Amino acid sequence: MSRELHLAGFLIASHVTHSHAAWRDPASETDYLGPDYYRRVAQTLERGKFDFLFFADLLATPVRYGNDIRVPLSSGTQASATIDPSLVAAGLANVTEKIGLAITKSTTYFHPYEVARIFATLDHLSRGRAGWNVVTSLNQAEAQNFGIENHLGHDERYDRAQEFLEVAFKLWGSWDRDALVQDKASGVFADPDKVRTIDHEGEWFKTRGPLTVPHSPQSRPVIIQAGSSSVGKDFAARWAEAIFEIDPTSEGRKAYYDDVKSRASNFGRNPDDIKIFPSFVPFVGETESIAREKQAFHNELADPISGLITLSVHTDHDFSQYDLDAPIEDVVVPGTQGLFDVARRLSVEDDLTLRDIGKLYAQGVLLPQFVGTASQIADQIEEGFLGGEADGYILSAAQAPGTFDDFVDLVVPELQRRGLFRTDYTGSTLRDHLGLGGASLTPAPRGVAVGA
Repeated sequence: MSRELHLAGFLIASHVTHSHAAWRDPASETDYLGPDYYRRVAQTLERGKFDFLFFADLLATPVRYGNDIRVPLSSGTQASATIDPSLVAAGLANVTEKIGLAITKSTTYFHPYEVARIFATLDHLSRGRAGWNVVTSLNQAEAQNFGIENHLGHDERYDRAQEFLEVAFKLWGSWDRDALVQDKASGVFADPDKVRTIDHEGEWFKTRGPLTVPHSPQSRPVIIQAGSSSVGKDFAARWAEAIFEIDPTSEGRKAYYDDVKSRASNFGRNPDDIKIFPSFVPFVGETESIAREKQAFHNELADPISGLITLSVHTDHDFSQYDLDAPIEDVVVPGTQGLFDVARRLSVEDDLTLRDIGKLYAQGVLLPQFVGTASQIADQIEEGFLGGEADGYILSAAQAPGTFDDFVDLVVPELQRRGLFRTDYTGSTLRDHLGLGGASLTPAPRGVAVGA
C-alpha cells in the first residue's frame, strides 16, 4: 500500500478529554496531577507505534454559561481543572523514545519568542519529536485571565497568528544547524557568523533575537492546527502539517478533507504534506453487544448541562439563555464557528434540541463513536482512510487509560494484519513518523489563497 495510516492519541492535562463522562467511569484513573498517568498512556501508545500524543489546552475555567463557575467545577466540565501540558510533555520525553509529543500553545496571549524557545527546547529534549498545536484563544474568560477585558475578534486573532508564526519561524532559523561548535581545544563554543538577529518589527510583535536555543533536531516542531471556519481552514492550509478535525458524519469528514487539500494547493503547497486527522471515540468489545453496552454505560453518564457549558466556552456564547427543548438553528455565535456549524447542522438534520446537542457535547464534543469488535472498528477506520476522509485518526478516550489499552491491544494488531499500519517505527522524529520531508523555515506566502 502506497499510503500509510497514521494514528495519534488525544489528551488534555486534565481529568477529562472530549468525554465529560470519562472521569466518572469507575475504571478511569483520576490522578492527572501526577506523572504516572501520562507516562502510562504515552508508553501504551508508543507500544502501539502511534505517531504522536497530542495535548489540547484551555486557559480558563469555564464561566461563560450563566456567568458562573460553580456548576462547571462541581460537575467536572472540560477545562474546569488543567495543568500545563508543556511541562507534562517535557517529562514524557524522558520516559519515551519514539512517539511524538505535541502540545497546544496559543498565539493570542503569549509572545513568539517565549513559544519558539519552549518548542525548540522540547524538540531537543525529545530528540526531534516535538509538535505544536497552534490555536487562537477564543473566549472572554481567557482574555480576562491575561488582564485583557475584551478578546480579539475572530479574524484579528488569525491576523495576529499569521505574524506570530512568521516570527517563530525566523527565530528557529536564527541559529544555523552547524553553528554550535563546542571545540574544547580551540575554545570556540559557537560560530558567531552562523547565529543572527532577526530584528522583526511588525503590526503585532517586535523582537530582536536570536533565540537562545541552538538549532533543534527537526529545525522546528511539526505544525498542527484545527481550523474549522473558512479563515481557519485557510490558516491551516498555509501552515499546518497535521490537522485535527471534528465531524461526526462521513459526508462532513469527506467535505472537510477535500476543502482543506484544495486550499493547500492554492497556497502552493503539496496537499500530501498536510495530514488530516479526524478524531473519534472507540468502544471496543469482544463482541458487538459488549461494545454497545460499554457505549451505553458511558453515554448515560454524560450530563447535557456540562456539554452546554463547554459549547458556551467554544463559541464564547451563553447558552443558558435558551430553552433546552428548542432547536438551535437560529442561534448566531461569535466563537468557534466551524464546530458550531456542525452542531447546527445536526440539529436541523436530526431534529435535535439544545438539550440533545448538550448531551452529544458531553459525550464527546461531537466526535463520532466507533463501536464494535476490533475487526468492526478496523473496518470503519479502513473505510474512512481509503474513502477520502482521512490520512490518519486521533483517538480520544471514553475511559482512561483503558480505552488506549483496548485499542492498542485489540485494534492495532488488526490494522497491522491488514497492512494499513506500521509494525514498527522506521524513523526517530515526528517528521519521520508522518512521512514529511525536511522542515522548511520559509512559510508559504500570505494572500496566495484564492478562496474556497
